[in-house]
Amino acid sequence: MKVLILSQVSRSRICAIPDIDDFYWEKAPTPLLDMVETPIHLKNLSLKDLKRLADEIRAEITFVLSKTCRHFKPSLGVVELTIAIHYVFHAPMDKILWDVGEQTYAHKILTGRRPRLHTLRQKNGLSGFTSRFESEYDPFGAAHGCNSVSAGLGMAAARDLKGKKDRIVTVISNWTTMAGQIYEAMSNAGYLDPNMVVILNDSRHSLQMKPEEGSKMAINALSSTLSKIQSSRSFRKFREAAKGVTKRIGRGMHEIAAKVDEYARGMMGPLGSTLFEELGLYYIGPVAGHNIDDLICVLQEVASLESTGPVLVHVITEEECESKDSKKNEIVSKQPEPRNLSTLINHPVVLGNGFSRTYMDFFVDALLVEAERDKNIVVVHAGMGMDPAFSHFQARFQDRFFDVGLAEQHAVTFSAGLSCAGMKPFCVIPSSLLQRAYDQVVQDVDMQRMPVRFVITSAGLVGSDGPTYCGAFDITMMSCLPNMIVMAPSNEADLIHMIATAAAVNDCPICFRYPRRHVFGADLPAGSHGVPIEIGRGSVIAEGKDLALLGYGVMVQNCLKARTLLLDLGIVATVADARFCKPLDMDLVRHLCQAHPLLITVEEGSIGGFASHVAQFIALDGLLDNGNFKWRPIVLPDNYIEHASPKEQLSMAGLTAHHIAATALSLLGRTRDALQLMH
Repeated sequence: MKVLILSQVSRSRICAIPDIDDFYWEKAPTPLLDMVETPIHLKNLSLKDLKRLADEIRAEITFVLSKTCRHFKPSLGVVELTIAIHYVFHAPMDKILWDVGEQTYAHKILTGRRPRLHTLRQKNGLSGFTSRFESEYDPFGAAHGCNSVSAGLGMAAARDLKGKKDRIVTVISNWTTMAGQIYEAMSNAGYLDPNMVVILNDSRHSLQMKPEEGSKMAINALSSTLSKIQSSRSFRKFREAAKGVTKRIGRGMHEIAAKVDEYARGMMGPLGSTLFEELGLYYIGPVAGHNIDDLICVLQEVASLESTGPVLVHVITEEECESKDSKKNEIVSKQPEPRNLSTLINHPVVLGNGFSRTYMDFFVDALLVEAERDKNIVVVHAGMGMDPAFSHFQARFQDRFFDVGLAEQHAVTFSAGLSCAGMKPFCVIPSSLLQRAYDQVVQDVDMQRMPVRFVITSAGLVGSDGPTYCGAFDITMMSCLPNMIVMAPSNEADLIHMIATAAAVNDCPICFRYPRRHVFGADLPAGSHGVPIEIGRGSVIAEGKDLALLGYGVMVQNCLKARTLLLDLGIVATVADARFCKPLDMDLVRHLCQAHPLLITVEEGSIGGFASHVAQFIALDGLLDNGNFKWRPIVLPDNYIEHASPKEQLSMAGLTAHHIAATALSLLGRTRDALQLMH
């Protein structure tokens, strides 16, 4: 009967196969996966079939995503776990939440999105994260980590209030456990005591592995047996019954029994397991994350009881668990060796191995030079994973490098503490993650005038990561703070000078931003290190008479390209680099307004940022009182820009050189030329 059902599914589910023309037929056959379009089709498979299915899914992910150079290894490590979750639970009725987008590709394949997997992170393609707008199997959009338990707890509380019976399953990672929100959510879950399952996918990564920490946690027959006992219905019923008896006896017996139970389970479980028990979650584990038999056994037991309270299942996985073809498909990028700045100046922007240097590469190289000169410079790094470029700094100054992972709030206050003690912290945080630490930036740094140097990475549009990691709001957030100096380099040479500027400021906080994109290849200055810039001083790059383009950050490059386009049409524009959003170069802005009939400001940030400060100044200075003068801001639109290539995103946002030139032409009354330019 089972074979017959599978045969019928095979004939009726041919649409599950990706339609990618010849691309698909290069790969090895996946007969079982071809029969699975939704999780319900897993129910008819045997355990042996599920193991074969795991191999096919792993091969599918490797084949499709290695072709597009996507970061897919985290999903390879959770293939068996994903299968087991969907085999035991009944999505979309049961809610399955994921904390980390890169671990969800197997989940996407099993929930009807396999035909579009090759479009992952491309314009109009699949999101790299879970998305409520993409599938009913994604009940919550999670990507930055730390939020799935909070969201799942909210769903569980609402379910209980409505008297429903669906199950809530959240999958978190060991990176997630570095952030405070996860413990706040677990503590609240322990208090509310709802029926929900938290699965800790432990890929055994640590921030800074030390040799003395010993070998990784082992999964053996004993731990496997203990996990099955812990999760079994009879054991848990006995445990609950024992609790009830001790409560009736009274006289502190319940507390004593709880201590004995906690001690005994602490003896059975790994180090740290009692932490989750203290928070109110029933701990089960560790469970072998690539053993489908054990995973299904444990999850079925956990799902079998109607009222169990919150449960944490600790699963050990290996991201390096690859398919046979993964090694030959994988593209390995080699990082360049660290160089001093004098070597960097004469080094080509495009490396011999075909990989372009990024702003992060230049930042780390220049900071190494500054750290050699000043022993008080330290780096505090926060975020999901560490850019390989930082390995150079870490290797050279191990005691002056602190990687705190997904603990951005801690990173900011920790940096403030370092500053209090006389150090010069460079706090490196991606723009979108800085949003989570904004209260600490205000209360612990800016209000106390702590000279913390914020290095805001991944600023502006981020291509395939879409709105999730888009750094749209940092200019607005930081520039409204009374004591903060806010600046942005237009190229890698400016970046090197701003590092030196930040190192020289010791009486207030300062920040600068740079994008994830590659550098522009500017002529770097001679010398061994950057030269501090005068605070609040911009510069004119190219002189003109017909209008002025004032760029902030890397948008200066697009202003220069727009100037070239306008020159072909007989229009000569001035291009200026603001450099500082706060304090604003008022003399420069006044000069641009008085010497030109038209001023256009351009920034890769949200409404309320650099343009707002320019508007405030020119309004108060009376520069708008003259009816012959026009000013227009070009900023990111007031909506989220979906994932696409960086070039496509800039076009969608209206920030390309053609958009800037067309805006100028329209304001000069040359509408026809503007339309022709855009076409």
